[in-house]
Amino acid sequence: MRMDNRSLRLEIEDQMKLHGYSLNKVAELTGINAGNLSMVLNGRSRAMTIGHLDALAEVFGKPPGWLYELYTEECISDNKLSRPRLIPYLVRCAETGRVDCIEPVVSKILDNPKNMSIIFAAAEKLFENGRLGESARFYQLVVDNNKDNFSEFMAISQYRLFLIAQGTDEEKNWKSVIQFEPFRRRLPEYLQLAALLKLAKVCYSLEKWNEVERFAQELSELSLILYKLKMVEEVSVERHLVYYFGMGLLFEGAVLEKRGLYQEAKTVVQHYADLSWFEPLNESGWQDVERFKVYAQANLYTLEVLMGNDGILGEYVDYLESLDRLLSGLETIVKSANTHGFCIDHVLHRFTDAISQFDCFLDDLINSRRYLWFCYHRAVYEFTKERYENGMKETIFCISLCLKMKRYEDLARCVALFEKHRSYASETQIQYYESIRLWVV
Repeated sequence: MRMDNRSLRLEIEDQMKLHGYSLNKVAELTGINAGNLSMVLNGRSRAMTIGHLDALAEVFGKPPGWLYELYTEECISDNKLSRPRLIPYLVRCAETGRVDCIEPVVSKILDNPKNMSIIFAAAEKLFENGRLGESARFYQLVVDNNKDNFSEFMAISQYRLFLIAQGTDEEKNWKSVIQFEPFRRRLPEYLQLAALLKLAKVCYSLEKWNEVERFAQELSELSLILYKLKMVEEVSVERHLVYYFGMGLLFEGAVLEKRGLYQEAKTVVQHYADLSWFEPLNESGWQDVERFKVYAQANLYTLEVLMGNDGILGEYVDYLESLDRLLSGLETIVKSANTHGFCIDHVLHRFTDAISQFDCFLDDLINSRRYLWFCYHRAVYEFTKERYENGMKETIFCISLCLKMKRYEDLARCVALFEKHRSYASETQIQYYESIRLWVV
C-alpha cells in the first residue's frame, strides 16, 4: 500500500529518540500498558490500533491524523483485510480530514464486493457520531458500488442520504424524496416506520399533499399491521409503535384540513384523541398517548375556527398559549378571520410581543412557511380593516421573506397583493419593490 520506504514503527521510534522517551515513559504518557506497547512497537502478536497511534501522536505533539498514510500496513497485509482495524481507521480518517488516506484503502476494499460491509459500517459509525457530511461520503460509495438494489445495505444507505440531505433548500429536499422513495419498503420495520414519518414531514413542508397522504396512510397501516402481529415491543426502537400510528393519523387529518374537508378531518382527529387501547404501553407509550390527546384537542379547536366558529377563539388562544403553539394557531386564526369576516384585533394585540419573536422560526422548514403565511394573511386582514399603511408594511415584509426563503411561487402571490394595493405604498416601498422586480418576472 505504501509508495515509499517509511515505516510506521520506525517513525515512532525516531520520535521516541527525538524526545528522549523510554518505552516505559511513553507507556506512562499514553496510558497504554507497557507490555502491550512493547508488543505493538515490536510487531509481535499485537497489531497497533488507531487509538494507539492517536495517543502516540498526542504525546509527541503531532496533529490528529499523524502517520495515517502509513497505518494501512496494520489494516491490509498480503491482500488480507482486517475489518476490526479498517472500520475505525476509515472513521478516524474522515473525522481528522485525512481524506487523502481514504481513497487508496477504499479502492482495495472494493476489489471484493463482500467487503462492502466495511464501508457501510464506517458510514454508520460516523452517522451515529453526528458526522453527517463525512458519513454521506461512505453511504454514497455503498450506493454507487452495490449491485444489489434490494440489499439492506443499499436501502439503509439511501435512507441515511435522504436524512442528511434535508435542509432549507426545498428543491434539494424534493429530489432526495424522489431518490429515496423506491427503497422505503426494503428497510427493517423499525426504520421503515421512521422513514415513512420523515417522508410525510418533508412532503408536508413542501405542500405535496398527495404524497403526504400516501406516506401517512402507509405509516398508520404498517403500524396497525405490526400491532396486530403483536410486534409492538420488537419495533419500538426509536419511538413506541403507538407514536407512529398516531402520527400517521395526524398527517392524514392535516391533509384533509389543507383540502378544506374539515368534517372529514374532525373524524380522523377523533381517532387519535384516545389511543389508550394500543397495548402494551410502557412509560414512553403512555406519554405519547397523552401527547396525542393534547394534539387532538388543539386540532379540533383549529377545525372549529376554520369552519367559522369565532365563539371559541378565547378558549383556543388560551389552549395554544399553554402548548406553545402560537404560530400555528395564529396563522389559522388570521386566515379564518379573512374567510369569515370576524374581528381578531384583540387576539393580535394580546400576542404582540410573541409575534415580534416569530422570526426565530426562519431556520425551521415547516414553521418558516407558517410564519410567511401568517404574515401574508395578516397583510390581507389589515387591508380588509382599511389599515392600508399596516397592510402595505406587512406585504413588503412578506416579499422580503419570500426572497430570503427562495419561495418564488409564494412571492408571486405577495406581488399580486402589492399590485392590488399599490396606490397605498410609500415612495420608499415602491422603490424597494421596483428593485426586486427582476425576481418576479
